[in-house]
Amino acid sequence: QNAALAFGGVDGTFQITSCTEEYDGNFWSTGGALITARQNLAGAGTQNAGLAIGGGTFGSPAGSCTEEYNGTAWSTGGALIVSRNSGAGGDGTQNAALAFGGVGTGYVLLSCTEEYNGTSWGSEGALITAKANLAGAGTTSAALAFGGTLGSSTVLNATEEYTVGSTTYTPVKTFTYDD
Repeated sequence: QNAALAFGGVDGTFQITSCTEEYDGNFWSTGGALITARQNLAGAGTQNAGLAIGGGTFGSPAGSCTEEYNGTAWSTGGALIVSRNSGAGGDGTQNAALAFGGVGTGYVLLSCTEEYNGTSWGSEGALITAKANLAGAGTTSAALAFGGTLGSSTVLNATEEYTVGSTTYTPVKTFTYDD
């Protein structure tokens, strides 16, 4: 709430951006720019130890790059095993994070999960349902994947739970948004 990080995306002129902004609980300020501008990327970690995961550019809709943020500047991290955009990242830390779901090369929905150890990504259990545009929360030992889409018109309201040592996710509960 008092230390947030926003990075990448598309700006007001519909250009993919490398901008980073830091929030201190009251105001947003400019942070160090991403090395590679991209959109639909996932994130994990904290304001002073963050990760930018995957994402795409206009020339490459699914990327494998990972960047690590130290509170001032981004540096190159280990590449994802499977290129993706529109996936989710478990909140985790810079040295222990998850990336799951998304859209891969050829616009294929992904169910794969990868775990980052601060240097490289390793394969972990798969989501029950391949999906994109989902959200994630938790750590590498206990995470949630929720919501998402199965294309342009099917919206999911399912939650899947990941636990350490599990080879797959477990269905937890559906949720209903009520405004």
